[in-house]
Amino acid sequence: WISPATSPAPSRARRGPGSGGQGYEWPAHGWHEFRDPNEEWELTLYRYNSNVVRQLNQNIEAARQSKAFDQWNRNWVAFVSQHVGAWMHVDHGLGLYLFANANRRAPTNMHNNAISVNSMHRIRAAQDLALYNLTLSEELPDFDGTAHLETWNNDPVWQGVRELSEQLTGIWDWCEAIFAANVVFEPLVGELFRSNLVQQAAPANGDFITPTLIGAEEYDFAERDLRYTKPMFQLLVNDKEFGTENRGIMQTWLATWVPRCIEAARKLQPLWSQPDAKPPRFEDGLDRAKSRFSAILSDLDLQAPKELSQ
Repeated sequence: WISPATSPAPSRARRGPGSGGQGYEWPAHGWHEFRDPNEEWELTLYRYNSNVVRQLNQNIEAARQSKAFDQWNRNWVAFVSQHVGAWMHVDHGLGLYLFANANRRAPTNMHNNAISVNSMHRIRAAQDLALYNLTLSEELPDFDGTAHLETWNNDPVWQGVRELSEQLTGIWDWCEAIFAANVVFEPLVGELFRSNLVQQAAPANGDFITPTLIGAEEYDFAERDLRYTKPMFQLLVNDKEFGTENRGIMQTWLATWVPRCIEAARKLQPLWSQPDAKPPRFEDGLDRAKSRFSAILSDLDLQAPKELSQ
């Protein structure tokens, strides 16, 4: 059960051995039923991240040799330095202070492995963007390699995401932290920015390199991090003894974090008008993000909160 100290176990419970039900003292064995579908361990982590970094380095080096960066629109150079660069602060903060922190408090080795790998994905993505920033500073005379700092600290467009990121890193409950980050924040804010803005706008502005970095992070989340997150919470919502209580707790988390994410997402809206070649409308991108989020909730047998309509 997510929060065993807050409510007694219902008398209707009927569970078998190894499931944390009747006759078993806390910690409940039910947590040990989680199995990471990614089957992550040290070797898989090293192989995966080294392959990603190797491919990104090859792409960037090929772009340098072909002078591909010279094809960028002037406004896009500023956009990447300010706004794509600002995303490294999100990755670094969540990777180091949310996922790494949650890993230390998770109940089983299987949870620890999956969450720690998630942490490394975010930290690697932040480092990818930082190194990319240095490369662009060398390749483009008018690229300001420090612009992301001013943007992150003071640009009103980013203050919603900055505040939200800080709130996320302040969650003490490891389970709520993973839920808020991977179930709510990523589809409503992370994928909105990466897939529905950067990935859409970059090619039309002459940039075919930045999407390789952003695409690597999109794959991290969609094909690996979300892939372990859903069965982790499905185990809780389908729990025969505490499923109803667990769903209720998750619904309260949704009521807390969905409006915060929607507010932060809407503050990003001015970014959609900055590139010379515009991406699809912000509202269209937000609708796609909401649809993606609703599909995740459906997989978890949860109800979309009324705040999603904001």
